[in-house]
Amino acid sequence: MGLFDRLFGKKEEPKIEEVVKEALENLDLSEDTEAEEVSQEDAEVEIVEQAELQEDKIQDTVEESLDSEPDVEVHQEKVEELLNSEEVTEEENTELLETVEENSSEVLEPETSQVEETVQEKYDRSLKKTRTGFGARLNAFFANFRSVDEDFFEELEELLIMSDVGVQVASNLTEELRYEAKLENAKKPDALRRVIIEKLVELYEKDGNYDEQIHFQDGLTVMLFVGVNGVGKTTSIGKLAHRYKQAGKKVMLVAADTFRAGAVAQLAEWGRRVDVPVVTGPEKADPASVVFDGMERAVAEGIDILMIDTAGRLQNKDNLMAELEKIGRIIKRVVPEAPHETFLALDASTGQNALVQAKEFSKITPLTGIVLTKIDGTARGGVVLAIREELNIPVKLIGFGEKIDDIGEFNSENFMKGLLEGLI
Repeated sequence: MGLFDRLFGKKEEPKIEEVVKEALENLDLSEDTEAEEVSQEDAEVEIVEQAELQEDKIQDTVEESLDSEPDVEVHQEKVEELLNSEEVTEEENTELLETVEENSSEVLEPETSQVEETVQEKYDRSLKKTRTGFGARLNAFFANFRSVDEDFFEELEELLIMSDVGVQVASNLTEELRYEAKLENAKKPDALRRVIIEKLVELYEKDGNYDEQIHFQDGLTVMLFVGVNGVGKTTSIGKLAHRYKQAGKKVMLVAADTFRAGAVAQLAEWGRRVDVPVVTGPEKADPASVVFDGMERAVAEGIDILMIDTAGRLQNKDNLMAELEKIGRIIKRVVPEAPHETFLALDASTGQNALVQAKEFSKITPLTGIVLTKIDGTARGGVVLAIREELNIPVKLIGFGEKIDDIGEFNSENFMKGLLEGLI
């Protein structure tokens, strides 16, 4: 079964299960009715028995009172006291119930607000702007066309480009739709709605040849993070440090962006917040020397995950390339097979500019995956499709929002469902 079928299912067919379910429900109802009748009969018998017992008790009480006439006044006083106390008790009980209800509502409200989101709910929330924007454009597009002609395909290609899926994706998809329209002899635009979504999923899936897994090692796992300034690279490292520490891993951070003002301080602050060690060097120190110190400490202290923050001066590509190459050599000197992951952090809100950055960084250093940040604040989530199609670099980590736990491993099924849900 392909990714599309797993997400949206095959075309609906009559289901025998529904008929069976209805029959079972009817059977349950009849059984419930019989059970109710039996319980009613039992209740009636019980009421009669209780009435008889009550009559016997009353008779005994009357006889006792006749035998002890002098105590009648005393009993009368006790009864009045008891009645008065019952009235007070009722008032107290009412007040107590009101207090309990108030307290319980106070307790329940924060619990309700703190319900933990599921992974799919995080995807749905963070992709809402992208989904509604693309959905609105797609619906408006179909409303404007009554037939499938060349204008239809040209407008569709333009719509896809405007949705940040990339020129290549838009062109490939339009060509495939032309073929499908001829094959199925489609005359009405709505006949191609499902095919459009299906093709978008297929383009991302690429016959299932994608590696979204992070390659954790049995011993030390070294992760190198690259990306331009301001995309949320350092913040993502801090959130991941929290995530991995919560999972019971020993985590260490390395501040190798030694030239940007505040970069080292920002990572050090994240280390303090999540309680993980941060390796730093003197101001303007050689980044490679800081990385070397971090690698040696990680090996000596039995660290599970080492995350290295690097500079992102893309405007000076030659210097950046030389710096990253030197860092790579230093890492391999300590752990020959490292770095195990080289992540490029991209801000989803920059749209096609993120694609340009991915192209440039892929020329500078080999990339194993992408950290997609700020997806919740943009309608440009379609850039994931463009990166996948044009560079074949998988998204491996995704940022859902500003909270410390709003980051996680990327899942294409959750993403495509969050992106395209409700459009078919």
